[in-house]
Amino acid sequence: MRTIVVQHSLEDSPLQEHGLEVVTARSYLTDPQWTKERHLRVVNLCRSYRYQSEGYYVSLLAAARRHRPFPDLRTVLDMKSRPFVRTVDEELDAVIQKSLRDIESDEFELSIYFGRNLARRHTQLANRIFSQFPAPLLRAHFRRNDRWHVTRIAPIGFRDVPESHHPFVAEAAHAHLGRRSAPVRQRRTALYDLAILVDPNEDPAPSDKTALERFERAARKVGFDVERIGREDFGRLAEFDALFVRETTSVDHHTFRFAQRAESLGLVVIDDPTSILRCTNKVYQAEALAGHNVPIPKTLITDRVDAARVADEIGYPCVLKSPDSSFSQGVVKCKDQAEFEQHAARLLEGSDLVIVQEYMPTDFDWRIGAFDGQPLFACRYRMASGHWQIVKKTDSGTFRFGRVEPIALDEVPEEVVKVALRAANTIGNGLYGVDVKVAGKRVVVTEVNDNPNLDGGCEDAILKDELYLRIMRGFVKRLEQRRGDLT
Repeated sequence: MRTIVVQHSLEDSPLQEHGLEVVTARSYLTDPQWTKERHLRVVNLCRSYRYQSEGYYVSLLAAARRHRPFPDLRTVLDMKSRPFVRTVDEELDAVIQKSLRDIESDEFELSIYFGRNLARRHTQLANRIFSQFPAPLLRAHFRRNDRWHVTRIAPIGFRDVPESHHPFVAEAAHAHLGRRSAPVRQRRTALYDLAILVDPNEDPAPSDKTALERFERAARKVGFDVERIGREDFGRLAEFDALFVRETTSVDHHTFRFAQRAESLGLVVIDDPTSILRCTNKVYQAEALAGHNVPIPKTLITDRVDAARVADEIGYPCVLKSPDSSFSQGVVKCKDQAEFEQHAARLLEGSDLVIVQEYMPTDFDWRIGAFDGQPLFACRYRMASGHWQIVKKTDSGTFRFGRVEPIALDEVPEEVVKVALRAANTIGNGLYGVDVKVAGKRVVVTEVNDNPNLDGGCEDAILKDELYLRIMRGFVKRLEQRRGDLT
């Protein structure tokens, strides 16, 4: 991808000396040749990004030309959002306190040049702020009361950088902008750029090493240049056309912010933020599925420890769930009133609502994978040995899973697939794993999961590479639809 640096004038730019192509804002805004360019990254170092300024129009027209503006206007707006800045302040609290602990005054400014600061002790803080607010030149303001807090984060123009810092800025720019230059030949032939968000240290993770490699291979077959990214790459989302989240999602988590930000930038996103919101909250699911006449276990949503009501409406034993439970954590079986009162009181300390459902013992749960409104795969998930769920967390903190039995879709009971698709379509048209129980004549949906497990030799055992290709073709179809909507 070709990179240009756009500035008000060429007179005050040391970046040319480091081999970076610098053009004037006037040239970029008015010369017709730039409208014909493709695969162009535009580093906007104009004097201001305020509304209708020169810098504002550079980023605006870069987006309209399908170039990659850096910063994009969404980043500038995020910096003006006090709630967003407060969220970052809370998330980075430990890093802030550590980085600024030796500062003697009660106010401090941190200059961040392409994710770096001149002082090595502020390296981590500068990088973390840059990942949340990806702009080439930033200034973060801090104030100390009882603790250090971020009060403001703002982009700055090149003229606001002290002349003594110019060599460092040039070095930082060259290091940041040159780090993705290796695969140029491949990127020229790719139709689109796909980012796969993963945490290499996550255990258990939604996809194992084998599955991730198969996703990458399938993505390249259908026309993607593909790269795995991590939470530190938040600031690079504008470099891609699509985001595939293969890390366990949660609303109060960077995965949700990645999905939100990617969607706001116009990327095709799976899991999209709406699906994450709907799937990670069991209260929403219970109401939505029941409202769409999807059969579910007998369910009670309550804000209090009311054992008598549970006995009347659900009965014991029962299953108690925290609204945001995942990997069977925050889910407990209560054999009687005493256990219910104990566990419900604990869960209500962290949530204003809990879900109580009837206990339906089965040897296995059906897992029906759904994508774009169609069935994708089917498995029988056996219960973990000696446990009532498909996964059990051991005393050592590891997870023990039951056996996974892949089944061809045409061998699955028709009603299981039917109710699973109804449940998935209630959530959206993304990629879901629908859990279904069959007890006698009853077929009920227990949960719809975003970010379902897709592991080599398990969920892909029937379709093999075709499973990965179907998902990647789905990305391409959405991108082409979006492109058509813009033309």
